[in-house]
Amino acid sequence: MSPETAKSQETKTKLLKGALRTLTEHGIAKTSARTVAAAAGVNQALVFYHFGSVDELLAAACRYGAEQAVSRYRARLAAVTSLSELLALGRAIHEEERAGGHVALLGQLLAGAQTHPALGPATAGGLQLWIDEIERVLVRVLAGTPFGEFTDPAGLARAVAASFVGVELYEGVDAAGAASALDALEQLGVLVSALEELGPVAQRAVRHHLRRTARR
Repeated sequence: MSPETAKSQETKTKLLKGALRTLTEHGIAKTSARTVAAAAGVNQALVFYHFGSVDELLAAACRYGAEQAVSRYRARLAAVTSLSELLALGRAIHEEERAGGHVALLGQLLAGAQTHPALGPATAGGLQLWIDEIERVLVRVLAGTPFGEFTDPAGLARAVAASFVGVELYEGVDAAGAASALDALEQLGVLVSALEELGPVAQRAVRHHLRRTARR
């Protein structure tokens, strides 16, 4: 990589981080080329030079932020061995992301998607990165359990991701209610874990019941 290319990439990264910081600290309404450039410590003309528009910068920042976040947790997700562990990890991730300001960032991205056309697909793409990781875990942990042949990992991954997104937004208006929802999700994981630990005879009985129910 030439020095010019390295310098250009460094500036783009500064702008991406500056956009994410501005969204988190000031909200979508106060995010502009000027405020992002100030946060990045560069000339605001570079916003348009590198990204063409503020909306395109925000879309790129959304993708960049999601990629960085998923990479932070990929190893921990890969170590999950049960649905209950996945839900417990989801809660831990939620707490860590909230402490880092990333929950507030997601709220701003979802709000901004209503008025900034480029943000909708970018936010959906960022969420898809999470969904893909969750789906990999579900395929692995549900295989060989009574639920493996009766669940749709892709759909279930979206449901899990949507649940946590909803909790994150709900937390802003009812923190106690959001905590109760997270408790309920963890309790569901414990129930599923208990079924997973049944002996082979009991697991065959559960499979038989599920197959019979599915045929109705």
